[in-house]
Amino acid sequence: MTAAVMPVRAVTFVGLLAVALSCTGLPLHSAEPPCADCHTVDPQKFASSVHGFLSCTGCHSGAAEFPHAEGVKQVDCAACHADAVESYRQSIHGQGRARGITEAATCTDCHGDIHAVTPHTETTSAVHWSHLAQACARCHSNPALAEKFGFTVVRPVEAYLTSAHARAVAAGRHGAVCSDCHGNHAIFPSADPRSKVYHARVPETCGACHQEIAAAYRKSVHGAAAARGVRDAPVCTDCHGEHHILSPKEPGSPVFASNIPSQTCGRCHSDLRLSEKYGLALDKVPAYEDSYHGLATRAGVATVANCASCHGVHDILPSSDPRSHIHAANLAQTCGQCHPGAGTRFALGPVHIVATEARFTAVYYVRLFYLPLIYLTIGGMLLHNLLDFWRKARNPAVRVLAGVAAEEERMPRGFRWAHGLVMVSFPLLAYTGFALKYPESWWAQPAIHWEAGLGLRGWLHRIAAVVLLGSLAVHLAHLVRSRRARACLAAMRPTLEDLHEFKQRLRYFLGREPHPPHGVKLGYIEKSEYLAFLWGTMVMALTGFLLWFDNFALRWFPKWVSDAATAVHFYEAILASLAILVWHFYWVIFDPAVYPMDMSWWSGRAPATRALERLTVPAEPVPAGSPAPEKKGDSK
Repeated sequence: MTAAVMPVRAVTFVGLLAVALSCTGLPLHSAEPPCADCHTVDPQKFASSVHGFLSCTGCHSGAAEFPHAEGVKQVDCAACHADAVESYRQSIHGQGRARGITEAATCTDCHGDIHAVTPHTETTSAVHWSHLAQACARCHSNPALAEKFGFTVVRPVEAYLTSAHARAVAAGRHGAVCSDCHGNHAIFPSADPRSKVYHARVPETCGACHQEIAAAYRKSVHGAAAARGVRDAPVCTDCHGEHHILSPKEPGSPVFASNIPSQTCGRCHSDLRLSEKYGLALDKVPAYEDSYHGLATRAGVATVANCASCHGVHDILPSSDPRSHIHAANLAQTCGQCHPGAGTRFALGPVHIVATEARFTAVYYVRLFYLPLIYLTIGGMLLHNLLDFWRKARNPAVRVLAGVAAEEERMPRGFRWAHGLVMVSFPLLAYTGFALKYPESWWAQPAIHWEAGLGLRGWLHRIAAVVLLGSLAVHLAHLVRSRRARACLAAMRPTLEDLHEFKQRLRYFLGREPHPPHGVKLGYIEKSEYLAFLWGTMVMALTGFLLWFDNFALRWFPKWVSDAATAVHFYEAILASLAILVWHFYWVIFDPAVYPMDMSWWSGRAPATRALERLTVPAEPVPAGSPAPEKKGDSK
């Protein structure tokens, strides 16, 4: 380049620079060298960018002279974006930069290459709402940065991408993105009152999209407390989560129906610290979980009442407030959503019942009656049978004759049919009933697995109940048709002879008598079991029908009747099940006189040893090693 040409070029460059610095500056692709000689910028991308109308020196002030002087100023976006830059400088990112943290995000970290920036409303923009999460993820999903700076939330973007909001964004619908909740440039830590996700401001932030819900929440007991500055009062994120927010219809959501008592409401209302601080009752959640609604919820059933079903979702108010769903005047309507025609009679009594507290009279006294009864009855049976086993096991004659059937039919066919129905129904009743009471138990899982969808456990329980009642119908029909059956029933009547037999058997247990009592075909062992079965079946049927036809019970009786029926049904089930295991199974399986089993339930004839026990005159003991008596043909 000659010296003569240099002044011309210099004048031209200065002229172009003056134009570029004006509002109508020339874009890069129209500029003459020397910028393009040294700086590689795609002219087409720059021309189509939001800054395409500017010249180089529109942003790079002080670079008009070439070669550039040393110490050229950094680009200052505030020249055009003063408000955004001022917000950024006050933000956690700007403050980080001011402290020398080079990893703190700057304009280009979020908006991308400044020469190719497009408006945020265009999908090509790095901060367009459809992929803003990916822009934030470059830092907030970086494990190294999270560890270095102690991010309070680890990998929030991954959590967000599985949320209902992210799925809506992915489908092209409006859904909350990072900037909707955290802000654009004025991003502050959640503990900063200026932050949009500061505890007290969360309802306002969420309310930008969920206006009606936010309005209802502000009037609630939780919203009022949060507005007063009570940090422990739950806000939107305490119940719904922060980034991994799911639809209430999704099982993984903390506000999914079956998760509400344990994962949402229970976190505060079962917390000892909060209870002591605010005077919250600690017994409400455990009482609910022990109720039918709670047990079904624990089993995964989403259609039963949970906390929100009765107390409301966002409009939760104290029971003393006439607007509350659980105000006395509103209970019939609230409960009537699930129990049509429930009326107001059932509301005469407490809702959350704790059986161990005397103020819940009905359930408390049911428990007070049954617990000693169960311990004394089952304990007495166990001791009685252990003594009997110890005494008989030492007699070799008992073991020799145990496998030989007697000639006389002990259990007629009608009794065997009724007993067969009991054999089928009772174990199923016990299993499906206790599976509801203990839904987390491993043995309950086969029944509970289908509970949420089909309600199989409940159907099996009710079908088994009908079959058990059917066994009583078969038994009654047999009594009507058979004189022998009626004679057997008459022999089941308790008499003073039963006390004498019991006394004699105790003497036998203690070694005072060489043989068990004789001459009694049906003794206190058979009578107690038969009468207990009849009584227990009637009690279980009555209480079971009150629970089965709950709408009828709630319409005509106070709630304490249903509570008492539930308690009686449970304790009677325990008593009956243990009696079968300890008493019945011993006399038909583990009694040395019948082991390995008394097959009279199948053939009608008991082992010979059982028959010998009932002889009027004691039989001579069979020496050890003697052959068993020859088995004769069946009697018709």
